[in-house]
Amino acid sequence: MAGAARRRDGHVTQERMLEEAMAAIAENGLATLTMSALAERLGTSGGHILYYFGSKDLLLLAALRWSEAALAEERRALLGRRLAAERKLDLFLRLYLPHGPRDPRWTLWIELWARTPANASLREAQQELDNGWQEDLEALVATGVAQSRFAPLDATEVTERASELLALLDGLSTRVVLGPEEGRDRRPALEAARAAAARLIVRA
Repeated sequence: MAGAARRRDGHVTQERMLEEAMAAIAENGLATLTMSALAERLGTSGGHILYYFGSKDLLLLAALRWSEAALAEERRALLGRRLAAERKLDLFLRLYLPHGPRDPRWTLWIELWARTPANASLREAQQELDNGWQEDLEALVATGVAQSRFAPLDATEVTERASELLALLDGLSTRVVLGPEEGRDRRPALEAARAAAARLIVRA
């Protein structure tokens, strides 16, 4: 999380801007987040925010990168823990799925997906962030296979199963954030993810 909200010169730090943008999205959704509204929350000017990010789109992308960087650290820590592969996989699923319908990270992801077809920079950013999850899940599964905790899979199969599971997690996550009101519950999504993981990465 951010440290002091302002530097000694009185300007709001970039990290604080990103932190507050995520908080605003969680509270009121993305549609109400404007540069002027964010500036008011921070007690600064819209021009100050634009100086650092250039546009709302770039601010949102920076906020998503900031959020994903924190999750990448959590994934690395998870992979390094001395836990059974099955437990690590379950924790990975929990880390990936949204906390609920107001999860700001997933709100940003869905917005990014909608804009990527017409924006090469966004497509590259999406691929970069997706690759991090893919690589870490492959590493987790490969270790489980090597320890005979999962069914025997060769390197190609590990990649394929990881991709399939992540695609399913994306669908479940989108349903939690955008689905019918009665479907916006993380718990059924987590159970469905666990069932899919059991089918795709069967225990030996």
